Amino acid sequence: MTAKKKPKVYITRKLPDAVETRMRELFDAELNIDDAPRSVPELIAAVKTADVLVPTVTDRIDAALIEQAGPQMKLIASFSNGTDHIDVEAAARKGITVTNTPNVLTEDTADMTMALILAVPRRLGEGARVLTDKPGEWAGWSPTWMLGRRIHGKRIGIVGMGRIGTAVARRAKAFGLSIHYHNRKRVNPAVEDELEATYWESLDQMLARVDIVSINCPSTPATFHLISARRLALLQPTAYLVNTARGDVVDEAALIKCLREGRIAGAGLDVFENEPAVNPKLVKLANEGKVVLLPHMSSATIEGRIDMGDKVIINIRTFIDGHRPPNRVLPGR
Repeated sequence: MTAKKKPKVYITRKLPDAVETRMRELFDAELNIDDAPRSVPELIAAVKTADVLVPTVTDRIDAALIEQAGPQMKLIASFSNGTDHIDVEAAARKGITVTNTPNVLTEDTADMTMALILAVPRRLGEGARVLTDKPGEWAGWSPTWMLGRRIHGKRIGIVGMGRIGTAVARRAKAFGLSIHYHNRKRVNPAVEDELEATYWESLDQMLARVDIVSINCPSTPATFHLISARRLALLQPTAYLVNTARGDVVDEAALIKCLREGRIAGAGLDVFENEPAVNPKLVKLANEGKVVLLPHMSSATIEGRIDMGDKVIINIRTFIDGHRPPNRVLPGR
């Protein structure tokens, strides 16, 4: 009996060794050992020959690329929670199924969000640099030196109360913060009661009343520059903004202007509008202690990446076996 031919799977970036090993065992998998981002010509060549494409958030899988896919290409199994880098509608028109890896990064992202919520008001970045940039110059403890802001008793406004936003709220409540949130719809009453959360139908009204704003909504056409110059102007001068979602949810130029003019107290950013480029003005603000910058690492745990890889493998195997994959992304969602 002839063995069943393994599907050809093209993986655009380096994945954890355990995931790549399993991919090679199950599929005819082409790996990216050196982790260099694939060029558009390389992606075009891949979709012309592969059965399955496994991209990441750094790959732009747009309509032009999808249109060049060969007839054998039937699945895009993204190694990501979000799918804003994929034209899902164009894939559907081409008869290509799209899947993602939801629900495995919630706790890791919420942990990092909470870390930034602490780091910005308490000036952790500045304090760490005192000891590393100018070793030996620290004069010792002083009652008025490196004073930050207490977060206990403050109000946090969560923009996007999905899984990650809810996980952030649970952590924030444990730190003594009062939970406020804006979402397309109210969360389950039991969750609201557990968190003692206040729902704001009006984002504008919430922003004007909270001390810390946490961005936890997805990137969609509706959320592009959701936190606009007008909405940033609603924040109190003592407010902080933290974004671990997507860079384009915030008008970055307007945020920089607010920070430079002291119209908000600070920001913590793990994502940027033009990644991987980081605006030099943000770097300057970070050096001045007005913002904490991280290189899109809120979900970067070994456990999280392996869990993502496992979901990709399950989606591929389920699809190849003729069943609907568990994490199918539908157009318009």
